[in-house]
This record gives sequence, structure tokens and C-alpha cells, in this order.
Amino acid sequence: MHRNVEFRLTPGDLSAIRFGISPGHELAHAVRVLGRPEYHPLHWGWVRRSRHDVPSRALGLLRLLVGPDGYVPDFLTSTPGWDLDPDEEVERLRETALEPMRVDLLKRVARTSGAEQRLLQALADDLVGTRAAVADAWQQVWDAVLAPYWLQLERLLRADVGTRSRRTTTHGLGAMVDTLHEAVTWGTDAVHVRLRLHGEVLDCAGSGLVLAPSVMAPRCAVVTEPPAQPTLFYPALGISERWADEPTGTPDALAGVLGAGRAGVLLALRAPLSTSEVAAAEGLAISTASHHLSRLRAARLVDSHREGARVVHVRTPLGEALVGG
Repeated sequence: MHRNVEFRLTPGDLSAIRFGISPGHELAHAVRVLGRPEYHPLHWGWVRRSRHDVPSRALGLLRLLVGPDGYVPDFLTSTPGWDLDPDEEVERLRETALEPMRVDLLKRVARTSGAEQRLLQALADDLVGTRAAVADAWQQVWDAVLAPYWLQLERLLRADVGTRSRRTTTHGLGAMVDTLHEAVTWGTDAVHVRLRLHGEVLDCAGSGLVLAPSVMAPRCAVVTEPPAQPTLFYPALGISERWADEPTGTPDALAGVLGAGRAGVLLALRAPLSTSEVAAAEGLAISTASHHLSRLRAARLVDSHREGARVVHVRTPLGEALVGG
């Protein structure tokens, strides 16, 4: 049996729908993958590389907090943002407000029993010590198991956002939302998310909705509890069992397929760039950079979308796969 979360949207909310990236969400679900790898075959390559480096005590604390499934305490993640980086995320965790953290911990207490419940209650009874211990554990586990792969993760997340942004431009917001995941549908004044364990109707009340792709999470998830920003997490495009492999694309190898100019442009798009920024990075005339970008876009290796007064270009998941080998 499934339940439905409904994000009700006003006209003001429609203009405030935006994308973000959440290192904290990736870490929480990485902890779950490490706890039950048999359920996550697309991450087996990453698990094989990471499991011997895991700090067991820190991982144990995070596993206690996030549990094997369902609710993840909101204080473990900040509102996803385009420029949110892991260092900023953990610093926000170190300064998180204590009362909302207590509420989140008590939600986990209510969902558990026995020794696990007693340990969580002890954490809720020492909020200052718990906040420091959790932040330290977050940093230790991040450094050991995700920091070495953040480049690959971030490439996939940003490529997904680029693809979704292009679909919004060409097909409209509703059509883009309808393709986020099979559990997500667009209504006339709401976004509907089918979940296994949670149902709710939430009025976004002009704050908009953040859409956040995830590599590590296998299903959609939502954040709905005020004062947190309404957020929908969904599985990112382009995830294969080799996502954690070191990028192997080189200028010479790609040039043999695309030509030197287009290979250079594709490699330059490590982050979203405008046409003039691509031209400057590669030492090209703007007209030449524009031509290369149009051919890469026609081959579905690059997506372009408008941000204010400028057009920016990003690799698609296919482009990331080509660069990453």
C-alpha cells in the first residue's frame, strides 16, 4: 500500500520551483547503502572501494540516526542549494538549532524499540554533546567514503539538473516534473509524490519547492516539516554500476571521437559555463565555441538553459558517461 504526499502550489510557488544539491542527503543514504549493500547493486563498485576505509564508530552513530529505511532526521541535511558544498553542510550541522534537533531525535525514538530506542533517547537527552558528536561523525564518514568520489557524484547530479532544466525549457515545467520519477506526477496546482511510508498535504505557501537529484538514494523522499523548505528528492539520471570509477576520458581519447575542439569544450564543462566562459577557457572565438556547443547539444552530450540574462551549458548524463569512461 502506498501513500501520497501532495505539494500544493500557488502561482508564486511555481516561480520559486528550483533545483539544489544536498551532500547531507547523499551521506545519509550512503550510510544506508553501507548497512545493507545487498539491496543496492548499482553501488556495489563503490561499496567494494569504500568499506575498508569506514570509521566504524562514526558510521555506527550515523546508522543509529538514519535507520535502515524511511524517515531521515531533518537536521542532518541543509536545504539543498546549487552551490552547497560538503564543508558548508557540516558547518551548518555544527550550529544547528537544538530544539528542532530534539524533535527530530524524538521522532526516531518513536520509530524504534529496545536498545536502539534507549540509545536514541540518550542522544536526545544530551543535545549539545550529541550535536558535536554527530557533526564529527558526519565529517569522518564523509572524508572516508564520499569525499574521494564527490567529483563523480557532483558531475552526475549537475548533469541531471542540466537535463531537467533543458526539458523545462523545451516541454514546460509540468512535463519536466512528470519525468522526474515514476512516483512523481504533476497536477494542475500540485506535485504529487507516491511514497511507501508517509502521506501528507502540504501548502508550499509561496516558498516554492526544491527539487534535488540523488545518486545514493534508490527512491523519492520528501522534506515537509516547517520550518524546513519543502523539498523533493528523486533518483538522478545516468547512474550505472560504474559511477564511482575514476574518470578516464582524456583530451586525446575524446579527440579521436569528437575532434580536438569539441573534446576540449566537453571537458571544460566541469561546471555550468556560458558560451563566453567556454570560449575563454579553451582560447576560442565565441563563434567557434558556440558552434562546438551546438554540435555537442545536437549529439545530446550537452544541455543549455537560460539563467537570467545568460545561457549556460552543462554536460548531460550521456556527456558525463563519455567523459568519465
